[in-house]
Amino acid sequence: MTISQPGYWPLATAQLAEADPVMAGLIERFPLVWMESRGDAFETLARAITGQQISIKAADTVWQRLLGVTAVTPLALASQSVAALRACGYSRRKVEYLHDLARHFADDLIDPAAWPQMEDAEIIQVLTQIRGIGQWSAEMFLMFNLLRPDVLPVDDIGLQKAFALHYPELVPQNKANLRRHAECWRPWRSVATWYLWRSLDPVAVVY
Repeated sequence: MTISQPGYWPLATAQLAEADPVMAGLIERFPLVWMESRGDAFETLARAITGQQISIKAADTVWQRLLGVTAVTPLALASQSVAALRACGYSRRKVEYLHDLARHFADDLIDPAAWPQMEDAEIIQVLTQIRGIGQWSAEMFLMFNLLRPDVLPVDDIGLQKAFALHYPELVPQNKANLRRHAECWRPWRSVATWYLWRSLDPVAVVY
């Protein structure tokens, strides 16, 4: 099945290519990829928790084990015991995070229907009230669920590595310099981040 690209993608890539020669090269190198939304808010956040502080391969293994024992819905996940989730490969802390996430959704403590009308910072503030959802996880949600175009996840190790690879002249290689250079990517910093990720791993990840 062909996944349609976000409506802003052609404009974003054209403006990024004009603003930054490195972006121009990456966009030409990866012409048929773009951000995709999984669509389900709860699943996106559960996957973000799953992927914290482990490799993509390890996270996928744990996720597939989870799918083997339960549906990924708030009520189904809330009913899973600590032992069952631990057997999938989750740490005890991540089990607590998943249960708290499920509780927020099951008890209507958050309202995903309101998020499309909210600013990025407002959504981050709401999401970070859930245990285990920090700044990075909230930013992944903005990018991979809501397809927000101007998110810059400066704490992401992959982004930092790709930035150092493609902009070696910008020293020191730190978050401040990353933020400073990323000003030329506005209002498409999510898109620029996406292409930098692809330069490290051509296989697109969908949270």
